Amino acid sequence: MSLPQAPAHYHGNMDAMALARSRLTAQGQISIPAEVRRRLGLTAGSVVEWDAEGDRVFIRRAGKYTWEEINKTLFPNGPPARRSIEEMDEAIAESIREKHARR
Repeated sequence: MSLPQAPAHYHGNMDAMALARSRLTAQGQISIPAEVRRRLGLTAGSVVEWDAEGDRVFIRRAGKYTWEEINKTLFPNGPPARRSIEEMDEAIAESIREKHARR
């Protein structure tokens, strides 16, 4: 005689409990619960990103700046010219020679 098996979707009593719940409004809006805001460090004006992985959807705090904004700040005149590995190696060697040259 064997014991009955738990359904495949059962994950234990506590593991399956949601952190918090929100209700969707008719306009498609939700409120982010206080515990989630606290864990993500969200304040008024914070931007969040939604991501899907299979049948799960994740929310995370968005970075302060986009990659495009960072790139534009670092390279206002466009990206630097491409260099070969050999050119980079030579530039590093030259820099070291100049730094340690006897005066």
